[in-house]
Amino acid sequence: MALKHIIKNNFKEKDPRQRAWLEIDSKAIESNVITLKKLIGDKCHLMAIVKADGYGHGVETVAKAAVLGGASYLGVASLHEGIQIRKLKIDCPVLILGNLTTVDDIDSCLYWNLLPTISSIDDAKTCQKIGSKYGLKFKIHLKIDTGMTRLGCDLKDAWHLFNSILQMKNVSLDGIYSHLAQADGDLEGESQKIFTSKQHEIFFDLYKKMSIASNKTCFHLANSAGTLRDKKLHYNMVRTGIALYGYSPIYNLKNKIRLKPAMSVKAKITFIRKVPPNVGVSYGNIYKTKKPSILAVVGIGYADGVSRSLSGKIFALFKGKYLPQIGAITMDQLVLDITDSPQLKVGDVVTLLGNDGTDFISAIHWSEMSGSIPWEVLCNFTHRLPRVII
Repeated sequence: MALKHIIKNNFKEKDPRQRAWLEIDSKAIESNVITLKKLIGDKCHLMAIVKADGYGHGVETVAKAAVLGGASYLGVASLHEGIQIRKLKIDCPVLILGNLTTVDDIDSCLYWNLLPTISSIDDAKTCQKIGSKYGLKFKIHLKIDTGMTRLGCDLKDAWHLFNSILQMKNVSLDGIYSHLAQADGDLEGESQKIFTSKQHEIFFDLYKKMSIASNKTCFHLANSAGTLRDKKLHYNMVRTGIALYGYSPIYNLKNKIRLKPAMSVKAKITFIRKVPPNVGVSYGNIYKTKKPSILAVVGIGYADGVSRSLSGKIFALFKGKYLPQIGAITMDQLVLDITDSPQLKVGDVVTLLGNDGTDFISAIHWSEMSGSIPWEVLCNFTHRLPRVII
């Protein structure tokens, strides 16, 4: 019993930074919202997109920081994510961006005071029935497809669906929106500009007609890219996702807005070894040392979210030194060449992504090296990595 008592006390308040972790700067999230709010102006609302556990940053941290920074709405992907927000005692409007497929789901949406996305007359009628059952006005957002070809009613059905909703006594049309398909990437890309302009033209025509009939309804089209690209895309509200977390989705946007990345990935060196030339490293021995080398094993791998496709393509930072990663990234570990930094020792902390003093490794670099996108890089970190709020 005494031994069990000692062990229990020993592990009672264990530091989460034992192996590898994410450092999340909540003040950076708040600052990014403030910066974006200055860009869009006082007459435009900002919806902070906090789906996918706040893009991997931790939904509680992100949602509270975003509201503190001035976000009017929050956006999530699913009913479950919306309920998570409500359980955090956050009471601002929350839009469910995904489609709800059952009556029970839509009923729960009203119970938790969440805004469903409606793309069809059948869903609108279900909202009317549920609102009527409880004697309440069910607030909804109507989505219209202007070129994304995903969710949203067909353009040819939009006017009829809009008018049908206005006739429903127990439904309140809180918002009308669409989604830009090609606003990301190159600011000067001609095909992207043409497609985005076409979507804007379609949405603006809808706005002109529908805002007269429903003048209290909020219209929103711009994602992060649309928000940064053109103020004409802002309407009554913008929906910012990747920009909230400190990254611009437009490659050649310069000196227009300063965003602060909120996530850093840290890990400890767990073992150091010296090896001669021509020694194979990690699975498959795809890398062989070219000279006598000092190698550091770091406790993080693809099961934590460092993609195997990044093998041999990334670096870690330690006090201004860039340490190349070598060999195949494995499930739980990776190897760094620290030959030029022999002062490193077991237990030292290296930065794989994000800020390390004045130095920085970007999620954009990782995405380019792996053939992915920054959104996926940020969302891929698993919950085996503790989130440490700084």
